[in-house]
Amino acid sequence: MVLEFAKMNGAGNDFVLIDNRSRTIRLSREQIARLCDRHRGIGADGLMLLVPSGGKADWAWEFYNSDGSTGEMCGNGARCFARFVRRKAGAAERITFETEAGVIAAKFDGARVTVNLTPPEGLRLNEQVALAEGPITVHSLNTGVPHAILFVPDADQAMVERLGPQVRRHPHFAPKGTNVDFVQVLAPGMIRVRTFERGVEGETLACGTGVAASALVASRVHRFGAPVKVHVQSGDELEVGFAERSGGFAEVTLTGPAEYVFEGRIEL
Repeated sequence: MVLEFAKMNGAGNDFVLIDNRSRTIRLSREQIARLCDRHRGIGADGLMLLVPSGGKADWAWEFYNSDGSTGEMCGNGARCFARFVRRKAGAAERITFETEAGVIAAKFDGARVTVNLTPPEGLRLNEQVALAEGPITVHSLNTGVPHAILFVPDADQAMVERLGPQVRRHPHFAPKGTNVDFVQVLAPGMIRVRTFERGVEGETLACGTGVAASALVASRVHRFGAPVKVHVQSGDELEVGFAERSGGFAEVTLTGPAEYVFEGRIEL
């Protein structure tokens, strides 16, 4: 089987995108992992298939992590997917698409895209979690996928690859585990985030839902107003908008780049 694909990235978070509006492409978990493999495949943090809508939006996606597992939501992926739909289907200035986390809307400003995120759930602040190094304070929020937020004095010195796997699989977050965000406050309304991603099982250059979760938790813990500017490991800056409503968050948006890298064909 020969597949046509596009390689895109959103703030360094990279993806393989495939047009499957015909519903003729069937990929196994092993095939997806091979396509995402950086040595034997195209190389990506995740893979998305464009498929017809189930009736709730203009289009729909099927999203997979780089290990071939199904992913509910990905903020950087959503921006890339929106641009991909626009190129393939001639979409207008605003589109909607179905995800496992709900319907996402996107609007365009050149190579920058703004997507709404589904209403966050499960905010928990100042919980103690015991690690091998000792107890740490963790904040949690689900922005389409679960995130654990750890505030650190210096993101450059954060032990992402050491602490990330411990928190990601900690019994406190069983059974599904969690993504882990290491957050440094740079200034009022400005943070830096490094993320250990579930499904990738390592640090990525950016994580959109992690950026959103980190910004929202920082706004509550450090009393920031919207928008919050977020610097990620790739060097890009994203922006998170939100409103406070009934003690929770509403109208959460994520704005940032969505760039084409290349297009090609690959044989499976």
